[in-house]
Amino acid sequence: MKRLTLLLMSACVAATAYGQGFKPDASYYGVGFWTPDTLGNHRAIVHVATNDEVVEAMIPWRRHDTDIASKEIVILDAATGKRIDNMVLASPDKSEGRILFQPATVPGDYYIYYMAYKTSGGPYPRITYAKTPSKAGQAWVNKAMTQAKRPTQATFMGFESLSTFDSFYPMEIAATDAEKQTLLNANAGKNFILFPESREFPIRMFHDLPYRWTTKGATGQFAAEADQNEYFVYQIGVWAARKEVNNIKITFTDLRSDNGSIPASAMTCFNTGGNDWLQRPMTVSCNAKKGDVQPLWIGIQMPTGLRAGVYKGTATVQADGEQAQTIDVVINLSDYVLEDKGDSDIYRLSRLRWLNSGLELNDDIVKPFTPLAVNNTSNGTEIACLGRKVTINEYGLPAFIDSYFTEEVATIGDKVTNVINGPVKFVIEQDGKEVKLNKTNSNSGSTGGAAVWTNQFKAGNLDVNLQGRMEFDGVIEYTVKVKAAAATEVSDIRLEMPVNGDIAKYWLGMGQKGSTVPDSYEWKWDVTKAQEGYWIGDVNAGVNLVFRDENYVRPLNTNFYQSKPLVIPESWNNGGKGGISFSRGTADAMVKENTSGGIRTANKKNMPVMNVKTYSGSRNLKAGEELTFVFRICVTPFKPIDTEKQWADRYYHRYEPIDSIVAQGANTINIHHGTAINPYINYPFIRPDFMKAYIDQAHEKGCKVKIYYTVRELANRCPELWTLRSLGHEVFSAGKGGGYSWLQEHLQDDYIGAWFVDQYKDAAIITSGVSRWHNYYVEGLQWLTQNVGIDGLYIDDLAIDRTTMKRVRRVLEKNCTEPRIDLHSANQFNKGDGFINSACLYMEHMPYLDRLWLGEYFDYSAKPDYWMTEVSGIPFGMMGEMLQDDGNPYRGMLYGMTARQHYHGKDATLMPARLWKVWDDFGIKGSRMIGYWVSYNPVKTNNKDVLATCFVKDGKTMIALASWADAEVSVKLDIDWKQLGLKSSSATLTAPAIEEFQSAMTLKPGDKFTVAPGKGYIFILQ
Repeated sequence: MKRLTLLLMSACVAATAYGQGFKPDASYYGVGFWTPDTLGNHRAIVHVATNDEVVEAMIPWRRHDTDIASKEIVILDAATGKRIDNMVLASPDKSEGRILFQPATVPGDYYIYYMAYKTSGGPYPRITYAKTPSKAGQAWVNKAMTQAKRPTQATFMGFESLSTFDSFYPMEIAATDAEKQTLLNANAGKNFILFPESREFPIRMFHDLPYRWTTKGATGQFAAEADQNEYFVYQIGVWAARKEVNNIKITFTDLRSDNGSIPASAMTCFNTGGNDWLQRPMTVSCNAKKGDVQPLWIGIQMPTGLRAGVYKGTATVQADGEQAQTIDVVINLSDYVLEDKGDSDIYRLSRLRWLNSGLELNDDIVKPFTPLAVNNTSNGTEIACLGRKVTINEYGLPAFIDSYFTEEVATIGDKVTNVINGPVKFVIEQDGKEVKLNKTNSNSGSTGGAAVWTNQFKAGNLDVNLQGRMEFDGVIEYTVKVKAAAATEVSDIRLEMPVNGDIAKYWLGMGQKGSTVPDSYEWKWDVTKAQEGYWIGDVNAGVNLVFRDENYVRPLNTNFYQSKPLVIPESWNNGGKGGISFSRGTADAMVKENTSGGIRTANKKNMPVMNVKTYSGSRNLKAGEELTFVFRICVTPFKPIDTEKQWADRYYHRYEPIDSIVAQGANTINIHHGTAINPYINYPFIRPDFMKAYIDQAHEKGCKVKIYYTVRELANRCPELWTLRSLGHEVFSAGKGGGYSWLQEHLQDDYIGAWFVDQYKDAAIITSGVSRWHNYYVEGLQWLTQNVGIDGLYIDDLAIDRTTMKRVRRVLEKNCTEPRIDLHSANQFNKGDGFINSACLYMEHMPYLDRLWLGEYFDYSAKPDYWMTEVSGIPFGMMGEMLQDDGNPYRGMLYGMTARQHYHGKDATLMPARLWKVWDDFGIKGSRMIGYWVSYNPVKTNNKDVLATCFVKDGKTMIALASWADAEVSVKLDIDWKQLGLKSSSATLTAPAIEEFQSAMTLKPGDKFTVAPGKGYIFILQ
């Protein structure tokens, strides 16, 4: 029907399609079907009625892209499908292209693909529009370009795109210069011109004016219909017609009628203000360069209870040095009440109000954490959280950091482990001598969720203000401001952390893979590396420090770090003078120790210590100059590892029928994006009914369903995309463009192309650090829990900050039964990602996660200290799973890890399900996991390269062994029979048959057996 319409129109179009006479309307824009690779997403259709060697086609494309002349054009004969070689783009004008070609079939139609491209394919496609060498004969080209008379005219019939989503119509059909001049003439004296527009036609071009506005004109009025309780959205385009326009502001009046009013306080403009992700009021600089269009997106919360009718008011736009302009706003309010403000229809854009949401921004405690206990002692203020205590001294810094986690990490005991052997010190040094800090003021306060304190000091000519805050998860945030009352020279300002040498066993960070700690090390700041701190400790006691300043902006991660790297904290770096040093030694220390009467403090001589100093070096401070030193201390583990949850949750990572999943032993399903019910990355709102039906069925079968949903990138299918683009770089990161064809053709530039799924033509762009999109994300999560019934999140590399992570956890706990959050991270220890350990990068989030997938591109051939720190999560109170090539199932068992069932498709290993069966046959639920790292582990081997972890129950024990030896070795078990409550004389040791893992075997407990390199066994001792 569409083609018939175009054909019937062709006669009249021929007379009007050329030059300024063409008037685009919907009838000229349709949808066609072809293979886009090599042809592109757009074509014009022309008809040739007269046989001639040269035919002229005038294509009124009204483009808003650049470099038109350098882009490939392909002409196909519609009758034969063959390409026309003799063709040339004679005039690459943005408004209209003049194309000369030699027709083959006459009369006949011709398809002119004017944005043809080639793609590399894959999830990060490289799309090129560059021309291929012309096949046109030179003699024909010469004739076509030099003939005196105008050649035979082809009849323009219309445009087609691959889909309505690909189409440029109507908001990307650019106005001609003549049409813009007409608007300028009609609005003489105005440096900017306003164009009210409905939400149905989001402003897409920021450097061109849409033709649609040239037909409407600058009417000065916006009229629409709205429902009661609707969050109603519209827009005003500000065209900087004659000069740059700066500091754009908008104010509103009440919308009034005889029946009442809609207050101006119910109105907001997202482009000029709002609340950031911490609910701090934002003052946004909103500007437009000469010739550009700046959209103003406006939301109105419609009331309930008003009588239906017409409500009138105004919106006034102002800018620096410009006369204010006013739009009349007319809303016809219906008597229909929207219960959900319009959220069930994503194209109403009512969810834009979520951008300013403060949902769950509070200090409410989440599981398994407990309220802080604050007590004043002779040593200072003792703040106790789950499994840890921190004593704050008179300087506001930790005098003691104590862990009560057992070596197994699964429980909290009475035995204290000192994390530091001496107080943490903030040192100001002059002439090589420490300057005394004289306290001038202090105050403090606490709730169950947080304790805060402020200390003020004088240090010679320097005023020092220290602010500390400890939260229920054991994270302490510090901000120290140092201000010079007079010009002052300092030789150093540093933070000293005397880590207990007995726990300084493992480390992460500062360019080092997870490993054992050397005796000394020096590190310097480097913007090419995403490194800002370290973690050091043992499995049951450690500390993570991160260093920042007031200019910190969250960098990008996972493939994109170099596009927006770390902002080096100059307070610490000091032009390259700053760094971090490690040195192992001994020192006299005040420590905590266990006695028969409990825990006491004691002075000890020559205690082992790892002195860690974060220094900034010498500098001269001017009078009035202020430095801000920010650092964060995380005391680990954050929580006991939850072995029961680990044994109970069996993960399946594919979208498949529920019955099939249950039959394979899984009960927790991760629904990735790029699937039928969750097609678009990080925008899981497109098919909520289908998703809910699947989840309801899963719940009936006893399964949980979690979805892929995060904020690192956002699908181009997001209806709010154009609003977010209008916010500049607040939500979307600056970049060089590129990526999938849709992005290049519609966004043009200034973005970073991200993940692409060809099946759904889902092309994402990268978001920037933290923004109001985090508020939207939290609200979106609540909507999904309440309306779809998801049980949690599968997060693929976190791009949210710690505060947002806490909000996410609160939303899930308040709306789900036993929610789950698991984090997958590719190994970021590479140049592109800034050589950052994934565990370091996501340390701040770990209190709120349930499981880790630190597995993609990780090295499963590495030593046990790498497994412990980089992969397992155990030192941080987490448990994990393997991913890359399904991991190493023998070594994984030492940490209670398997892999994702069926992650790699139908031909993947079924090892997870096979191990689950062994677990269930043994009865692993309720067992006590005693890892190889535990000093009192009841089963050891006689080979240091073969490690054993025990899963102990009354009367029987499952033993997992794995080898790191380079060759096959002979092994014998050393068993503590008394601890296990078994007798060696009557015990049996059997290896159950596990397909592709081990053959069945029965041994006597004292027998030797061989273990192949990289492999191991599972034994049942009973």
